Amino acid sequence: MSESLNTAAETGTEQRIFEAAREEFVAKGLEGAKMQDIADRAGINKALLHYYFRTKDRLFEAVAKQVLGRVFPVLRNLLESELPLEEKLDKIVDMYVDTVSRNSFVPLFVITEMNKRPQHFFDNIVPGELPKPHKLVQQVEEAVREGRIRAIEPVHLVSNVLAMCVFPFLARPMLCGVMGLNEQDWKHYVDGRKAEVKRFVRDALRP
Repeated sequence: MSESLNTAAETGTEQRIFEAAREEFVAKGLEGAKMQDIADRAGINKALLHYYFRTKDRLFEAVAKQVLGRVFPVLRNLLESELPLEEKLDKIVDMYVDTVSRNSFVPLFVITEMNKRPQHFFDNIVPGELPKPHKLVQQVEEAVREGRIRAIEPVHLVSNVLAMCVFPFLARPMLCGVMGLNEQDWKHYVDGRKAEVKRFVRDALRP
């Protein structure tokens, strides 16, 4: 009984740490986040934080892995579903923009790890099998044959959608600097991003 209670307590503490760390990483990035601030936000002392995660890098990786572990099954189900192509693309846009807007540190982490330690990334961070786009590819090819959308290779469609969803968050400092966006402007931009990407994709696919 005491062992199960301890496990539950540890799970609750880890979840508080994960949420506190996620909020700090979203607000400040890996370099700006401090272990003391994460401990304070989680309501624990720094020594306990180091007991669970020895370094900030390990904690950062664990939090990113948790986020990906939630996203990948959803993406896999979407890609393999029988939803019509247009509805499927809309839902993929919603999922990506919602996820990245809540976890803006993840795209840079994924890109960095895939380039720096690709084997480690796929062996230790990716949760299970990668989502398979075969059904989506078939739907795109069928829509092209039937003349419902313009001729486009599925890989270009997928990369275009991902780029429009993810790139603004990677390039936020540049966008805000060039366009003169303040914090309120950025929130307004993010609020409208899903609708803008979906509209852009539909217009771009017209035959």
